[in-house]
Amino acid sequence: MSAALQLSMLWGASNSQETCTEDRRRFQKKPVASVRPVATEPEAEPVVSLAFYRKHTESMLRRYLYASMQVGRAPSILGDPIARGWASSRPVRTFEDAVIFVLDVETCLNQLDSLDRKMLSRIVLQEYTQNEAAPLLGMSPRTVSYKFPRALDRLTEKLLEAGLLVLPH
Repeated sequence: MSAALQLSMLWGASNSQETCTEDRRRFQKKPVASVRPVATEPEAEPVVSLAFYRKHTESMLRRYLYASMQVGRAPSILGDPIARGWASSRPVRTFEDAVIFVLDVETCLNQLDSLDRKMLSRIVLQEYTQNEAAPLLGMSPRTVSYKFPRALDRLTEKLLEAGLLVLPH
């Protein structure tokens, strides 16, 4: 005999009419919704995640590498920096624009700490994988995979502040 057949006989023998109606009332009661006061304060602006723009930052670093080679010198992230003159964030069309672009990106890179610069140099500019760059940086691959996206986000913030990278609205 199955359990379903036994349960129906037990329910029929144990439940009286009063308990069945009480159970029905208990389950038919709808919960009362609590009323919250309407917030009068303006809502905060949504938090912009910079993770979406990591690929844009990487492509800008590759563009920086290409532009610095066109200017005729190695990028400062790979060697010693040179003195910076006046620079703005205009599109690169001429040699002078390339120099200005390179100097602007170098300013942003110099605002990062040395570990961030080393990680960006090894992984983005020298095109090592994160696993290959880990022993070169003296870290475990897991640490590099944790710290590298944060370094890209910090650089993205610096590029946004300098006006070199513009977020779409």
